[in-house]
Amino acid sequence: MLDLNYVRENLEQVRTALATRGAVPESLDDFAAADAERRRIIAESDQLNAERNSASREIGALMKDGKREEAETRRKEVNELKERIAALDSAREQAETRMHELLSTLPNVPHASVPVGADEAANVEVRRWGAKPEFDFEPKDHVDLGSALGILDLDRAAKIAASRFAILNGDGARLERALINFMLDVHSREHGYRETLPPFIVNKSALFGTGQLPKFEEDLFKLTDERELYLVPTAEVPVTNYHREEILDATQLPMRWVAYTPCFRSEAGSYGRDTRGLIRQHQFEKVELVKYSLPENSYDELESLTRDAETILQKLGLHYRTVALATGDIGFGSAKTYDIEVWLPSQNTFREISSCSNYEAFQARRAQIRFRRAGGAKPEFVHTLNGSGLAVGRTWIAVLENYQQADGSIAIPEALRPYMGGLEKISRQ
Repeated sequence: MLDLNYVRENLEQVRTALATRGAVPESLDDFAAADAERRRIIAESDQLNAERNSASREIGALMKDGKREEAETRRKEVNELKERIAALDSAREQAETRMHELLSTLPNVPHASVPVGADEAANVEVRRWGAKPEFDFEPKDHVDLGSALGILDLDRAAKIAASRFAILNGDGARLERALINFMLDVHSREHGYRETLPPFIVNKSALFGTGQLPKFEEDLFKLTDERELYLVPTAEVPVTNYHREEILDATQLPMRWVAYTPCFRSEAGSYGRDTRGLIRQHQFEKVELVKYSLPENSYDELESLTRDAETILQKLGLHYRTVALATGDIGFGSAKTYDIEVWLPSQNTFREISSCSNYEAFQARRAQIRFRRAGGAKPEFVHTLNGSGLAVGRTWIAVLENYQQADGSIAIPEALRPYMGGLEKISRQ
């Protein structure tokens, strides 16, 4: 959530910034109207309070002079003033509630370094690593490879659940587990993240804190009981909310977490996109990186978080590129995002495998996550960051497609072999 005072004092600047995201400005107009009404109410309330105070002093003087009848008349007038003031206080609260509701619907203001553009066509590549694999045969996609090897079953998954679910069998399931453990080990042992295993179900407050609610409720899987709980769309939600409504000490920052969770997304509005295979599933697994940072260090932390995620692809020997997303392509709460895109031979293109974002104080303000500097300073909002380190299913796809052999087997990257019991390739099972 944006800072109320910042929006109030920089309305046109915010309007211009959000326009680069393609955001509709009507909410800002409603915000300005609610703010003007609030100011009017406060001015009228202040005037009535001044009149009430003056009348109260006058009543005291009348009582002292024995003018009880006049004092009683003035007392009735004061009571009427109190009723009017109470009504104004209620109206002010309604205006302030409306302002906060409007703020909750506004996306974050992009950082000055974000490329300006309406959509992904304006994204800017900042680097790439490795080289495309070369094949002396026509490479297959992960669906054909996995199905032929007996490690991927989409048809029975649809029978058990619905479309956009998958079953991994044998060495396919083992490969998924190996990737999870490999990622967790690299980030916790080499990059200094603390591993955590959060709940896979969260409440509305947690989802509001990270920005999924109220705007993106249709993308969530909601439980049907009265507690209004949801399946996690990403570990970002429970881990970012770990210190919700707390004040940390500045010496605790930066705080770095790594978490594995399954993720559940209804993908509302995405039907017809990436319907083949594992690219866009309702259930998938992810290793997530989450940081709390001092505001002045958060963009350095974004760079290091992105590099940490890239390291996984480098260790796996997978060709990728990193792009800075344009203003029209960044997520709702993000101030700046890098997408890491891995090469998929079957599509002859790069596909997103991680988004690494700095939310600045946007999420922390919604979740009330603050810190205090030394000397009893006033609490400030932390900056929160997160990124996939990596999306496990898409890494599974990339390993199959980039390491496929002419006979249909899959060579196991050396970094994963210890996690696969020394297995060097996956063959027909």
